[in-house]
Amino acid sequence: MWQIFSRFLALGLISFGGPAAHIGYFRKAFVDDLQWLDGKQYSSFVALSQFMPGPGSSQIGFAIGYHRGGLLGGLAAFLGFTLPSFLLMFLFAVTSAQWLEITAVEGAIHGLKLLAVVVVADATLSMFNQFCQRKTAKIVMAATAVAIILMPSLLMQIGVLVVAAIIGVMLMTRGDSITPDTPAIELNYAWLALFIIGIAASLYLINQPDSLGQIFAQFFQVGSLVFGGGHVVLPLLETSVGEYITPDRFLTGYALAQAIPGPMFTLATFLGADLWLESPILGALVATLAIFLPGFLLMLVGLKSWHSISQHPAIAGALAGVNAAVVGLLLSALYQPVFTSAVIMPMDMALVIIGFSLLKVFKPGLVWLVIGFAAMGSGLSML
Repeated sequence: MWQIFSRFLALGLISFGGPAAHIGYFRKAFVDDLQWLDGKQYSSFVALSQFMPGPGSSQIGFAIGYHRGGLLGGLAAFLGFTLPSFLLMFLFAVTSAQWLEITAVEGAIHGLKLLAVVVVADATLSMFNQFCQRKTAKIVMAATAVAIILMPSLLMQIGVLVVAAIIGVMLMTRGDSITPDTPAIELNYAWLALFIIGIAASLYLINQPDSLGQIFAQFFQVGSLVFGGGHVVLPLLETSVGEYITPDRFLTGYALAQAIPGPMFTLATFLGADLWLESPILGALVATLAIFLPGFLLMLVGLKSWHSISQHPAIAGALAGVNAAVVGLLLSALYQPVFTSAVIMPMDMALVIIGFSLLKVFKPGLVWLVIGFAAMGSGLSML
């Protein structure tokens, strides 16, 4: 468990760039470097997370931990990846974030955002080579990227994934048939029951004003409804808790969540601390656990037998279509927000090209890339 926790803790400290970058970091760490799972298994987890509400990259991390060490492994992965951003957002809520305005710190953060461009570009290329070999897959990938770039919205993202799954079933299903040797699909309905109980409890607790139960209900409902993760959580949280927090304070929390590594869902940490001033740490813990819990419960319904589920011909075809669409989603995310928020000057683009070239030629470990980009960013900011 310590190995899983420590690996994800290290990633939680450096994973700038949002969900798309996290997918790249996870692939580099657990597929390429550690080889805890192969590319096909990893991509099936990515595909599963796309159809589940909740924090997509954290769900992928949870699935990797579960694959490596069962339920405790999944919890260790979640705790390790989330702990750094949880602590930072809590400290920002109860103190000040002025240290982020130090020139050297701003430069280091900018350097790590440039690293996110390199990592996402590498992940996109690797997944394209693996999942877009057929002409149909290439078309699905390109159409997805164009659609999301031109019409970015949650509805469009869900729509292209559904269409890609249908195309996969119709045109990309293997010629296999289900035989007695085909593993049976087994779902764990106990986790589904817990999710339903959580929804029912939240409907009651939401009407208990000025209580921790109300905070739990507000964030549990948001976690149950948000598809796509990342920035998509903003409007739902604003609707849920906006009347209890000033707009300026809410936007401050949102800006801080984008400036730090790890999952953006830890915006809930900041808001929970503000909502329960009697004991900010308790409010932060309740809000954070509540917003992550629904996605993990739903993942656990089919995670244990997900490998067996994905072997069924029709499902394998749907996954082939979804995997191609995910490559398109990554490509669109590489442009917006990863590239557009990081590459501002010609020097930025030069550093991205140098970093990508070094990654492909010398294949340095992630730690060295982080140190190099942070140092370059900090150094250049001082000039």
